[in-house]
Amino acid sequence: MHLNIRATGAGAGMLSHLLAKNPNNLYDRMEKEARVRIVFTASSEEEAEAVIYVTPDPIELVKGTSSAHIDITQYINDREFVVSSLFCTYIRSALGTALNGKPKEAYLQWVDQPLALELEFGPVASNLPDRSLEELFTALGYKVQLERGDAEYSFDLKSRSSVRYIRLKGKQTLQTALRQLFVLIPALDDYKHYYISDDEVDKIRRYGEGWLENHPQRGLILKRTLRFAGAIKQYEELTAREDNMQESLTLDSAPMEEIEEEPVTLAEATAAMEAAEAPKVRLNDLRYAAIADVVDGLAAKRSIVDFGSGEGKLSVRLSSVPGVSEIKAVEPSATAQMRALDRFAKLVGRPGVTAPEPVTGSLFYYDESLRSKDVMILCEVIEHIDEYRLGRVMDTIFHEYAPGTLIITTPNKEYNAVYELDQEEMRHGDHRFEWSREAFAVWCSRWTSAYKYSVQLSGIGEFTQEYGYPTQMAIFTKEDLL
Repeated sequence: MHLNIRATGAGAGMLSHLLAKNPNNLYDRMEKEARVRIVFTASSEEEAEAVIYVTPDPIELVKGTSSAHIDITQYINDREFVVSSLFCTYIRSALGTALNGKPKEAYLQWVDQPLALELEFGPVASNLPDRSLEELFTALGYKVQLERGDAEYSFDLKSRSSVRYIRLKGKQTLQTALRQLFVLIPALDDYKHYYISDDEVDKIRRYGEGWLENHPQRGLILKRTLRFAGAIKQYEELTAREDNMQESLTLDSAPMEEIEEEPVTLAEATAAMEAAEAPKVRLNDLRYAAIADVVDGLAAKRSIVDFGSGEGKLSVRLSSVPGVSEIKAVEPSATAQMRALDRFAKLVGRPGVTAPEPVTGSLFYYDESLRSKDVMILCEVIEHIDEYRLGRVMDTIFHEYAPGTLIITTPNKEYNAVYELDQEEMRHGDHRFEWSREAFAVWCSRWTSAYKYSVQLSGIGEFTQEYGYPTQMAIFTKEDLL
C-alpha cells in the first residue's frame, strides 16, 4: 500500500518542509504493527515527489482480537495489501506536521498556498463503481484517473479486477489535500478496523472543515465513515451547533439594516422534507420478511433448516412463525455462530417462540439429521459457491435432504444498474456469480426437470419496470405435497 505526493511548479520545493522530512534521508519507522517508509524520488524547486510506503505485519494485524481463539478466517483478508482506514492510521504520525499545518515558522506562509499536486494511491478495494469514485474527487476540483490491476484468473470468476489505483491531479494546499484523503480513503474502502468513538466524529469534523459540508456526496461519505446512525447524528448536531454559533457571532457584529432573511426555495423545502423522512427498510430485512411470509403460508412448516444462517437473524425471525417447532441454523463460521448463540439464548423460554438450534455444518458435508425437513432455506447463499460446485450441492439437497419446500434467494444481476455498478461488478466481493432473471429461471428449471419438484419465481425489494426486483426468490415444492 502506498501514497505518492508530487508537487510541480511554483512552491514545489516546499513539499519536504511542509512534510517536515529531509529529502536526502530515508524515513523508516515502525508504527504499531506496520513499517512506514518515506523516500523522496525528486527534490528540486520545480519538482518534488514523496513516496509513502507501508508494510504491515499480517500476523500482528489479528493478534489480540476476540475471535482469535475461535476462527481462522480473520487471517484471510486483504488488510495487509489495500489502502484503507488502517493505512491512514499507520501514516498519521508520519504526516502529522502537514495534517496539522504546523511546519517550522519559516515555512508557515506556505501552509495556505495551493500547490500543483498529483496524488496517487492504491491499491483500493472498493465496492463503489468507477463513476461514484470519480464523483467523490471531481467535486473537490481534481482530475481523476482510475487504473485497474490485471485479473488473469485461471478459472471463470470475473473478467477484470475490482482493485483500483487512483490518481488525482489538481491545485490544492497540501494540508487540505491530505485531510481530504484521510476522510475519503476510509469511505472508499467501507471498512473500519476500530471502534467508532467520539474521537472519530471529532476527526471527521476537523479534517472535513471547509470542504465536507458542501460536498454533493456528503451523505454517502458520512454513512461510510461513521457507519452508525448515532455517530452521524452526533456529527450533524455538533456541526449545526458550530454553524449556529458562527451565525450568531455574525449577526451580533452586523448592522441591523443589513440583516435580511433569505427566501427558501421549493427545491430546498422539498429536500428538507425528504431528509426528515424515515429511512427506507433495508433489503436484508425485506428478504427476511418475505421468507417468513412464505413459511407462514405453508401447510407443512414444523421443521426448518436455515442453511448459511450466519449470525442467526433470519432464524430468529422464523422462530415466532406459528406452527414452527424446530429450526436448525446451519453455519460453518464459528465466529458467526457465537453471535447467533447470543440471539438464540434470548429466545429461550419465551411463549410462542421456538429457539433455533445452532448446527456447525456446510452444504459440502452431508448431515443425515437434516433429512426430510418441511422447509429448507438458502438465503443469499448460492452466489457464494463456485458455479462448477453448485450442481453437486443441489443434487444433495434434492436427492438426499429432500425437503418439502426449498426457498432460495439470490441477487438479480440486472438490478445492479440501479445501484450504478459497472456491468462486470458484483454486489459483494465474495460473490462467485450473479445471475440475470432469465439465467436464474433456466437454472431453476434444470432441477424441476431432474427431480419431482415444481418451482415458483418471485422478487423481493423495490421493483423497476426495466430491471425487476433487486432479489430473486425461488420456491421449490415437492410434487407429492401439491
